[in-house]
Amino acid sequence: MIFGRSERGKPPVEPVTLKILVAGGFGVGKTTLVGAVSEIRPLRTEELLTEAGRPVDDLSGVEGKRTTTVAMDFGRITLREDLVLYLFGTPGQERFWFMWDELSEGALGAVVLADTRRLEDCFAAVDYFERRSIPFLVGVNCFEDAARYPAEDVRQALDLDAGVPVVLCDARDRESVKEVLVGVVRHAMSRTAAARHRTVAT
Repeated sequence: MIFGRSERGKPPVEPVTLKILVAGGFGVGKTTLVGAVSEIRPLRTEELLTEAGRPVDDLSGVEGKRTTTVAMDFGRITLREDLVLYLFGTPGQERFWFMWDELSEGALGAVVLADTRRLEDCFAAVDYFERRSIPFLVGVNCFEDAARYPAEDVRQALDLDAGVPVVLCDARDRESVKEVLVGVVRHAMSRTAAARHRTVAT
């Protein structure tokens, strides 16, 4: 990290605030991830699934799910005294994807949460961030009843560039989620530094 701590006896450092998106398919654990790590009570915009939504809501693999995010989840975590992350969880269902453009405005990077039982559900998020050149990391949410695969196998299945980090995580566990968030910040800052270097070199 490039941010320094304030020295003893000096006034507190004004923290740098960064915006991180949490995306992925319906029911993959985005709301859980934001809630597990947020130091404030997360803002959630969940609504009950209804019979009217059955024709458009694919519940395959998440038959027990009763609610869905219709706008966003929002949380905040202070990684260090000089670094605060604002987390924005995106809606997973296709009918709410119009929110993504607004939520991604000004984002440093993104976490694409994946479920190995339904990997195809995160294709749209991967494609979205690739097309917009937003740095992202794939976090494989290790559900208890899901098969475990090496990160490299997931990379190949998603056809990811070699530079995109893939990590295994537990969206319910605060420390696991913190590692994911540190990873995406490092990746995004590395991408930014490399782009700046190329600009100077030309």
